[in-house]
Amino acid sequence: MIAADRPLTRRWGRTAFLAAVATIVAGCQWQGLNSLPMPGTQGGGDGSYTVQAQLPDVGVIERNSRVRVGDVNVGTITNIERQGWHALVTMRLNGDVSLPANTTAKIGQTSLLGSLHLELNPPSEAPAAGKLHEGSLIPLTNGGSYPNTDQTLAALSMLLNGGGIGQLQDINAAFATAFSGREGDLRSLVDQVNEFVGHVNDQTDDIIAATDSFNKLVDQFAAQKPVLDKALHTIPDALTVLADQRNNLSDALDSFGKFSAVTADAVSQTKQNLVSELKAAAPVLNSLANAGPALTRSLSMLTTMPFPIENIPKLIRGEYINTDVVFDLTLSRLDASFLTGTRYEGVLTKRELKWGRTIGQAPSPYTVGNPLVAPYHLDQGP
Repeated sequence: MIAADRPLTRRWGRTAFLAAVATIVAGCQWQGLNSLPMPGTQGGGDGSYTVQAQLPDVGVIERNSRVRVGDVNVGTITNIERQGWHALVTMRLNGDVSLPANTTAKIGQTSLLGSLHLELNPPSEAPAAGKLHEGSLIPLTNGGSYPNTDQTLAALSMLLNGGGIGQLQDINAAFATAFSGREGDLRSLVDQVNEFVGHVNDQTDDIIAATDSFNKLVDQFAAQKPVLDKALHTIPDALTVLADQRNNLSDALDSFGKFSAVTADAVSQTKQNLVSELKAAAPVLNSLANAGPALTRSLSMLTTMPFPIENIPKLIRGEYINTDVVFDLTLSRLDASFLTGTRYEGVLTKRELKWGRTIGQAPSPYTVGNPLVAPYHLDQGP
């Protein structure tokens, strides 16, 4: 009885094992041995971290492929999936791998018939920035691939079969036909080209000088870039203001035109009077010009009245004044000083002449004496 049950037990054990394996395979999405982690790969030690990269094309690369920096294996690809129209590659890197955040990722091949790998490199056209860490994503702009064997062979085939090498004979024959019988024209063309090159060679210094001048001009524009930027930002605002004030500017120009017309009419009507007034003012201005020297000299008494400034050093000597004072109290002097321009002008002078007491004037018999102290005679008149 026991012996009869052993085959049945073995069959049930095998069935259970196969069912378990099938369940594990279905749960892990079995895609061959590459779907399982391989022993001896990089990126599985302590401190390792996961990084993802977006690539436009991954070709035939598989999981467990190597991740390299230069020629050194530093990690392993753990997953490849489609993300939109590009591929998303997940990799694990060793903990001692230090790369900037803007690292580039490219699919490469070790040799013409070698295996594919993912190559990480610091950026060559931009400064390094940041650092790769757990969960970092290398964007699609930093992804790419090197030409693989298929692309290289396809390009070589195009060059040898459909490229220019096979057409060299046809090209040579076409040139021979084109230049047949035109050797003189070709020789003349070569001579002209040679002459042209010679002239250009002679103008090398001028061309270099012109290039240097243009470079200096560009440098000046570059130095004035803030001013140009400010002008480019200010000019549109100024044009907007002018556009908004267009009606006011038109009215102002129209009013100015009317004012010009009125001014021209006024000048035309008053031209004769203006000319006459200018001619009448000419003698006055002439007299003023003639009185210029006397007027200038009289200004010297303005601050030192009643003494001219030229005589101040002679007049004041230390703490005393060195001068002679003459008080002229004759009637004619008083008349000229106080009554000129009044209704009594000339009265005192007439009386003085009648008395004969005017110094230096006839018929005074007292011209040699002081008229104020000279004796008065009854026959001199009242």
